[in-house]
This record gives sequence, C-alpha cells and structure tokens, in this order.
Amino acid sequence: MLLGDDKSLTEGSRNAWRREPEHGHADVPLLEEMRITIEEARVVLPGVQALFGFQLIAAFNQRFDDLPGVDRALHLAALVLVAVSVALVMAPAAYHRMAERGQVSRHFVDLASRLIAGALLPLMLGISLDAYVVARLITDSAAIAGIIATALLVLFVALWFVLPWMHRRRRNRPPDLDR
Repeated sequence: MLLGDDKSLTEGSRNAWRREPEHGHADVPLLEEMRITIEEARVVLPGVQALFGFQLIAAFNQRFDDLPGVDRALHLAALVLVAVSVALVMAPAAYHRMAERGQVSRHFVDLASRLIAGALLPLMLGISLDAYVVARLITDSAAIAGIIATALLVLFVALWFVLPWMHRRRRNRPPDLDR
C-alpha cells in the first residue's frame, strides 16, 4: 500500500486513535500519524547525514593532526555517536520496508517514534563532543571548550527533552490546576 492509498486499510485501523483529543488538539488517524512520523525522520535525516559527512572529512584535514590524542579520541566518539543517531533515524524506514510493508500498525508508529526520539540522545552528545574539539582547536583552552560544549548540551536537553516533557506534564494536569 502506498501511503496515500487508504483503500487497503480496515475501518478499525483507519480510525485508530491513541486517546481522546484534548482541548486545542485534534484526533489524528493512524495513517496520518505514520505520515507525520516518517516526515519527522525525513526532516532530521539530511542534517544528521551531512554532519556525519563533515565528521568523516575532518580526520583528513591537516589541522586534525595538531589535536592532542584525547581530542582525536573525542572526535572519534562523536563520530560513532552520530553514526548511531543515523542508524536510529533510518531504522523506521528499513523496519517498515521489511517487516510491515503495505501495512500501517500502531506498533510501527510507536516504534518509529521511539527510535527517532532515541536518536536525539547520541546526536546531542556527538554534536557537543565535536563542538568541544573544535572550540579547543580554535581557542586552545579546554575550559572555554568545555563551557561551549556544556552550554550546547544544556540547550539540546532543554529544547529536545525538557520543553516537550513540560508541555506533556502541563497538558496532563487536571483542568482545575491550570488556573
């Protein structure tokens, strides 16, 4: 089944929703939820792949040899973390193609969402580690590089995990507590 072909969906799966809509939210059928999830992966993937490519090229740069062994090891760790992130972002498409081709299931949508969300952790760690390495190379200061890397890590955690958690927590509160 193509994503736009609703004919092969059963009536039950076409109307499969996770929960009752909350005030200011709309129901999303399972097929649409799958489309949204896949689109999220499509948006994230090119950036992660480009970052991975730049990381690979960096090892062949002449200045890379100027880095202390510890910083080269940190770059390698960052490279591996971003590769893990690429694998997690790409996994839903591979899984769907091999395990659930032509079908849409709650299991797939939930799995894909978890994999894409799980990709954010190694991605933020990899970016922060590489930011440390680059800042260390530019500033020649481990302290400044550590501050920059830590600030980026805090920013990623705040935007990618804390903000959604706070929204979800506020959304799940009983109505009388919102005043």
